[in-house]
Amino acid sequence: MIIDTRSPSEFAEDHLPGAVNLPVLSDAERAEVGTIYRQVSPFDARKLGGAMVAANAARHISGPLSGFGGSWRPLVYCWRGGQRSGAFATILAQIGWRTGRIAGGYKAWRTLVVDRVQHLPVPAPVVVLDGNTGSAKTEILKRLAARGHQVIDLEALANHRGSLFGAMPGGQPGQKRFEGRLALALEALDPARPVLVEAESSRIGDVNLPRALWQAMIAAPRIRLAVPVEARAAFTAAGYTEIRADPARLAGIIDSLRPLHPAERIEDWLRLIDDHNWPTLALGLMRHHYDPRYESHRKRHDDGRGRVVPLPDLADLDAAAAAVEAALAAQEAS
Repeated sequence: MIIDTRSPSEFAEDHLPGAVNLPVLSDAERAEVGTIYRQVSPFDARKLGGAMVAANAARHISGPLSGFGGSWRPLVYCWRGGQRSGAFATILAQIGWRTGRIAGGYKAWRTLVVDRVQHLPVPAPVVVLDGNTGSAKTEILKRLAARGHQVIDLEALANHRGSLFGAMPGGQPGQKRFEGRLALALEALDPARPVLVEAESSRIGDVNLPRALWQAMIAAPRIRLAVPVEARAAFTAAGYTEIRADPARLAGIIDSLRPLHPAERIEDWLRLIDDHNWPTLALGLMRHHYDPRYESHRKRHDDGRGRVVPLPDLADLDAAAAAVEAALAAQEAS
C-alpha cells in the first residue's frame, strides 16, 4: 500500500497513482502548526505537530489499518522533507511492519512527471487520428486499442470530450493529476511501434497538453476520417446523453455562443433544445460552429499529406477501425 500522509487538500490536488490518503495532519491542523511556527517558535510548532501526528496515527492504526497482519508492507511519503512521513513510518515500523519511505516525497514524483511530459520527447512515433466533430474518433481509437495498437486516449485521461459540450461525470482532474496520468501512459509506450492519438487543440476542457506532446502532434502524420455531416450529427445526438439530460445547461452553453453567431441562429438553436430536436441541433452546430473551426485548425496543422479514410456512415465502428488500420499500414509502408 502506498500511503500519502499529506493533508486532504494536498492529496486532492495530486498524488502518486494508487496512493491512499492517511493524513497525519488535517488541513486545519497543518495551518495551525504553520501559524505557530511563524508567529511563536519552531519548537512550539513541532511540539504541537508531534501531538497531532501521534493522535492521527493512532486513529489510522486502530481504524483503516487495523486489519493488516505482520506481512503487510506500507510505502509512505509526504511532500518533500519527510517529517510527516518519517514520523508515521517510524510508528508503523515500531509495530513491526516493514515500512518503506519515498525519498524526496511527492516532489520527487512530480519532478519525474514534469521531466517526462515537458522535457523528454514522446518515446514512440505519433500518428494523429483526425476528423471533424462527431466522426467517432474516440470510439474508433478504443477499437484500435482492442486490436493491439498503441493508443493514448487523451480525452479519457482528461475526463472530457474536448468540446463545449464535453464535460463528463466526475469532473476533470487538475493539471498536475492529468500530467501524472499522461506520464504513465507515455512511459509505457513501445518505442518500436507508432502511438495513435486523437486530434485535439492544445487544451482539453480545463487542462493543457504539455508542450512536448503538442509539438509532436503538430509534426505528426495524420489519418483523417471523412464522414458526411448528417451521419456525424446523428452519431453525436445519440451519444451525448449527459448533456441531453440537462437542457438548461445545454441552453446556457448555446447562449454563451452569442458573440460568435447571429442572434437568429442562437434563437433557432434554443428552440431546438425546447423541442428536444437533438439531431437537427447537432447538425446546425456542426455546419455553422464546429466544422468551420476545424477547417481553420486543420489549415494550420495539416500539411495535406495524410491519408483520408472515407466513411459513408458510422453504423459499423469495427469496420471503420479496420479501415483506419489499413490506412495506418499503408502509411507505414510508404
